[in-house]
Amino acid sequence: MSKKIIWSERAKANLRAIDQATALRILHSLARVLSGGEGDVKRLHDIEPPEFRLRVGDYRVRFHDLGDSIEIISVRHRREAYR
Repeated sequence: MSKKIIWSERAKANLRAIDQATALRILHSLARVLSGGEGDVKRLHDIEPPEFRLRVGDYRVRFHDLGDSIEIISVRHRREAYR
C-alpha cells in the first residue's frame, strides 16, 4: 500500500510558480521518497508534530508524515526556505 500526497494550498501555489522542469524533478523525488524512502530527507528539530524536509537541488519541500499519507506544507527555493 503506497502513501498518498496531500497538498496544502500554499504548496500548490509554490509548485505552480516554479519552472516546469524543476517542478517535475520535485515530483519525481517525492515519488522516490514515498516508494522506498530514498532522497535527502531530514527531520526538522523542535517542531511538533514532526516535520520533515526534502532537498531537491535548490528547492526545499517541507512535509508532515501522517502514516498512510504525507502532507506537503511548502515548496520553496533555499534562499527563502530558511527565513
